[in-house]
Amino acid sequence: MTDLDQRLPPPSYGARAGAALRRAAPALLAYAGVRALGVAVLAAWSAAAGKSPHTLLTARWDSLWYTRVAEFGYGWEVRLPDGSVHSNLAFFPLLPWLERLVSAISPLSYADAGLVVSWLASLCAAAGIFAIADHLYGRRAGICAVALWAVLPVGIVQSMAYSESLFTALAAWSLYAVLTGRWVWAGVLASFAGLTRPVGAAVVAALWVTAALRIRGERKADRRMILGGVLAPLGAAGYVLWVGHRTGDGLLGYLDVQAGWGNGFDFGYAFARFIGDKFTAFPAALAGVGLIVGVALVVWLYVIGVRKKQPLPLLVYSGIVVALALCAAGYFGSKPRLLLPAFPLLLPLAVALARLRTSRSALVLGGVAAASAVYGAFWLNGSGPP
Repeated sequence: MTDLDQRLPPPSYGARAGAALRRAAPALLAYAGVRALGVAVLAAWSAAAGKSPHTLLTARWDSLWYTRVAEFGYGWEVRLPDGSVHSNLAFFPLLPWLERLVSAISPLSYADAGLVVSWLASLCAAAGIFAIADHLYGRRAGICAVALWAVLPVGIVQSMAYSESLFTALAAWSLYAVLTGRWVWAGVLASFAGLTRPVGAAVVAALWVTAALRIRGERKADRRMILGGVLAPLGAAGYVLWVGHRTGDGLLGYLDVQAGWGNGFDFGYAFARFIGDKFTAFPAALAGVGLIVGVALVVWLYVIGVRKKQPLPLLVYSGIVVALALCAAGYFGSKPRLLLPAFPLLLPLAVALARLRTSRSALVLGGVAAASAVYGAFWLNGSGPP
């Protein structure tokens, strides 16, 4: 046997992982740089305002509720003067479970553990977004997609002890597994995404629709595909059923909990009325125009994705995320935050940026990153993202 006849052994898992990490390194470095800038500007702004950036990142709004779940478990309620009840059963358990785990194996408090989980998860999310964009459009588009996700106006949420980064990481890697035919991994990650946020249903739907069309086209079902489809909804279904059992309201128990927070799906009626009310006075009318432009931009980006024939799992996923964010009742200031996981909307912009010279795309992204950092500091020191 000659040397030409000998086959080289396939690269080990470690070698493949190392090669993938090296390929994604520029995207991860760009992401870390943008987020470091955002935190630095927040620290300077907060110092000038006499506030603690650490408190803003770890102990305000939803982060407090997650910390209380980690520390005391479920059952914490706040009854408001109007009689409505805010229950911590509205918050899915994966983030507080991880906060409790990290706190148990380290000297960190639950709040600081949540911050560590969020920061690590945001890097994993960036890696997942890069993997999808690189797989579909090439390395430059992958880097641009990650940078665009980092510089979103509400990107500072990615650096808070919130669940958006954790959910986006699980969703991105589950979708990547669907795109590359790793059905069991897709189902497992979708199940964990369903334990993180209610919008985990979007990941399950993306897997199910893709699998159903694949089975229909090939007229046969792969056992791994079926197993992934069975695993995908277990996380969300398990928690919702547990809440129903705990409250005694059965399948509607979780919906009742959300109703106590004023949340529900009304096909966008409340949001449209909220925007319409802005036009009753001149200064508020400017905000109304801005909201309309923002919604139109989101819809336009989705339409562009459809026209560019973005893969079906991405379209199903981002379509459901957008629909749930824009067509649900509740606090309207949180809608930009709820759109953070809809990263496939950014892929057409990433492809366009990738076609520019590196210097030009860096200049654009650098300017937007600076504006995003300033806005994030202003936002957290003001109304913030409830």
